[in-house]
Amino acid sequence: MMPDQPSRTAQHPTLANWLSIMILGLIWGGTFMVVRIALDGYGPITVACARTSLGAIALLALMWAMRRPLPDFSARMMKYLIVIGLLNTAVPFALLSWGQQYVPSAFAGISMAALPLFVLPLAHVFTDEKLNLRNAVGVTLGFVGAIVLIGPGVLRIGTGMEPLGQIACLAAALSYAVSSIMTRRCPPIDPITMAALLLAVGAAALIPAMLLTEGLPEIADRRSTLAILFLGFIPTALAAALRVITIRSAGAVFMTLVNYQVPLWSVVFGVVILHEVLPLRFFAALALILLGVGISQWGGLRRLLGQLIPSASSTVTDTGK
Repeated sequence: MMPDQPSRTAQHPTLANWLSIMILGLIWGGTFMVVRIALDGYGPITVACARTSLGAIALLALMWAMRRPLPDFSARMMKYLIVIGLLNTAVPFALLSWGQQYVPSAFAGISMAALPLFVLPLAHVFTDEKLNLRNAVGVTLGFVGAIVLIGPGVLRIGTGMEPLGQIACLAAALSYAVSSIMTRRCPPIDPITMAALLLAVGAAALIPAMLLTEGLPEIADRRSTLAILFLGFIPTALAAALRVITIRSAGAVFMTLVNYQVPLWSVVFGVVILHEVLPLRFFAALALILLGVGISQWGGLRRLLGQLIPSASSTVTDTGK
């Protein structure tokens, strides 16, 4: 679920690419609902651990089947894999699972929409990607949306668990953002191999954490167990492979369209399936955050539109034949 870098070559998305984007948005947007269901039968660290471990097993098997190359395990590569693995899997998965005990699943989904807005200021400090005026306006607007999302809850810290759950979800987005910056600086590595190894690192951290805090899990009700299996194999493993395929064929700029779908689907699933009652400020926050993301990423969106227009013109010409 990390934000993607713009592709360096113009690539024209196909119908299959559009379907892939829609499927990924649906899968990742529904993840928060499924986590909420899994929490009915399992502890938050157990949910995070099971998701990470199952995803690692699936992607390691895929890596072996596709004969993906292993990297040079130098000290520098190991440092990046360990830090990114913790910040991209173990930490955010645990924070989201813990936080969703106290907040609606839709809140977690909307908080993830702020992810690109965390990345921009971090990239300004730690990389050569500097903020310009448009980026700054988008980031500011997005952070206003984040404040609206939390609302008066931040003033009630110490009086209940809901404010801490809200902070945990936003902290998960920040963890993803830091891991994204680290990923950009990471030495070259095959993307499937990297995804598999990062999940393996996360599993190595979460297994002892689960045993120490929640003990060896027992099989709970069927609904919660199926939810955990879904989390491990679909949004964690399958979606990672589909993401790589889509980026290779349509480009990373096209992939950023997922950022706009995930919070919308999380709200739909939360309201329609889990019957969550959401305050009006959630929708106001969602609008502000998405507007901020749109402004800050306008350059990438404009490049994407430039790719789509020739593609659409080509389709019309071919149809005319």
